[in-house]
Amino acid sequence: MYRLFFKRLIDFIMALSILTLASPIILLVIIFLGIANRGSVFFIQQRPGKKGEIFKILKFKTMNDKKDASGNLLPDEVRLTPAGKFVRKTSLDELPQLLNVLKGEMSLIGPRPLLVSYLPLYNVNQKRRHEVKPGITGWAQVNGRNAISWDKKFEYDIWYVDHLTFLVDIKILFMTVSKVLKSDGISSDTSATMELFTGTGNSELCD
Repeated sequence: MYRLFFKRLIDFIMALSILTLASPIILLVIIFLGIANRGSVFFIQQRPGKKGEIFKILKFKTMNDKKDASGNLLPDEVRLTPAGKFVRKTSLDELPQLLNVLKGEMSLIGPRPLLVSYLPLYNVNQKRRHEVKPGITGWAQVNGRNAISWDKKFEYDIWYVDHLTFLVDIKILFMTVSKVLKSDGISSDTSATMELFTGTGNSELCD
């Protein structure tokens, strides 16, 4: 019953409440990034949701669009602006996704929505992460976020799909608050964000 009905109801009520309470902070971030990024405030990108259905995710923009001589975007650590670094560190960049939650495209808690280009790279078990709506935070985020390997990240995602309950979601919410306050797992060991996923063959993940 929780998975089929109450989770969506709680998502809607909490997302609307947080947006209302955080509106002054959101306005300040818009002004802050508008000045730092010269008017470019939001990052919009297609992402796969439940059952792989594509939607447009909305986040605050933390990186500029600087490119090399060949027209390719520079590495994340080069494009990450000082203002963007602060917004990412405090997880304020995630706030606009509350609108995705209100629209029913995302949940507050679930596997993070990754790139559309990753869809063909998943093995059978990894694809199971799309059995539930993607979330703003999730089991992988509170257990390392970008500081853990892709294999471990998928392992946590599948664990959540198999153990989704109200109590698990409450636990993740409290752990998320703690992680945000400590700014844990913002970057991987080798990148300012997270390395690109290139596939792991057809091997099954361990649960």
